[in-house]
Amino acid sequence: MLNYFPKYFTSKAITLYLAALMVVSVLFMNMAMSVIWWVFGIVEVAGFFYFSNQLTRKWANYSENTFSKKLFRTGLVLRIVWVFFSYFFYLAMTGEPYEFSAADVKVYQAVGTQLAQFGFEKYESVFWGMGISDRGYGTYLGLLYMVFGNGVIIPRLIKAALGAFAAVLIYRVASRNFGEEAGRMSGIFYMLMPNLIMYTGSHLKEAEMVFLTVAFIERADYIIRSKSYNFINIAVPIVLAGLLFLFRTVLGATALFSLMTAILMSGNKVLNMGKRTVLAVWIGLAMIYLVGGKIATEIEQVWESRGENQKASMEWRATREGGNQFAKYATGAVFAPMIFVIPFPTMVETPGQENQRLINGGNYVKNILAFFTMFALFLLIKEGKWRDHLLIGSFTIGYLVVIALSAFAQSERFHQPALPFILVFAAYGISRADNKTKRHYTIWLAFIFVALIGWSWFKLAGRGLA
Repeated sequence: MLNYFPKYFTSKAITLYLAALMVVSVLFMNMAMSVIWWVFGIVEVAGFFYFSNQLTRKWANYSENTFSKKLFRTGLVLRIVWVFFSYFFYLAMTGEPYEFSAADVKVYQAVGTQLAQFGFEKYESVFWGMGISDRGYGTYLGLLYMVFGNGVIIPRLIKAALGAFAAVLIYRVASRNFGEEAGRMSGIFYMLMPNLIMYTGSHLKEAEMVFLTVAFIERADYIIRSKSYNFINIAVPIVLAGLLFLFRTVLGATALFSLMTAILMSGNKVLNMGKRTVLAVWIGLAMIYLVGGKIATEIEQVWESRGENQKASMEWRATREGGNQFAKYATGAVFAPMIFVIPFPTMVETPGQENQRLINGGNYVKNILAFFTMFALFLLIKEGKWRDHLLIGSFTIGYLVVIALSAFAQSERFHQPALPFILVFAAYGISRADNKTKRHYTIWLAFIFVALIGWSWFKLAGRGLA
């Protein structure tokens, strides 16, 4: 197995990105992306692929303890640098220390500030009209503001620390599932992934939500694979799953579903019958308790309205001012086959999509890594090993299926909870790559190149700008 990301793959990915940028800019010259977004994209793509190649080689011989420390410290530095850079960048671009189109951010900020000001006696009035899944992050911010004041820097530095530690957790869970080679690559990928770094400089809830998701999967995987366990070990992933319901209803439901799926269907060499029975009873009771009352109602509403919500959202995107008239043709049937790959990067100057252009390089990185993710899943099915990795697999696929059937299939933010595990599968796929893989990779690059040009045309033509 390979213990590094070969230069053959990384150099071609960087070259293709630069070629796509130039071709798209020439073909759609009147709507070519501004230089500032070129710079962001090139730094994101070149930074990820160059350093993933270099660091997977250089850090391969470190002890597990030294590797974990390197991973945490480097990840923390990267994220702290972004916290301060993005603060002044957003301030210069928008006049506020928030990202572009910051409507959701301002709601969270207002709720957190009010809770810190009025206290928990006024909790219901502060969160009036908001569902359970909208209260977790606002409550968290309120608690931070009670202690540190309502500035944005401290919460973002905490996001940076959580993100750096999550890279260590991903390393642990990937190593237990796929070996030390894939584990180290997974940790480095998480540390460098632009999409995961970006949200440390944001006041959205994604950074905390992703951390809770990674922590849940790591602890759940631990109790499934460990030889001994106790009440505390079982209680921790249950509590983490409960917290996920406070951030996104379908995320908490998918977490519990994946854990129960892994307990009931994992192979005997992963989980013996006695332990399987004990865990199934505990998790079953937790599901009955957690998925009850208001949470059960929210889950039911989300599921029953999934198709209607997606259709309504796409109709709105097609008819709103500055919208894309082709959006109404997008459905779950279109999104589902591409769910590991999308969203494609925005490489043209479409109105009001500054956030998408800022992260265009990160989305391209995901487009490329999707090849190795799907290769890994193919290997697991072909070799009959899929039951040994059901927790990660059922969570990733389950959550992405829900997103594909929702109104947010093309929204990069909503893919965040699954992204860490897409990176894990990608790392395993790379560790198993051979010469035959290289040939298929070249075909994939050609597909991505055509898709990037097609997507750019789609975004412009649908708005009458092509």
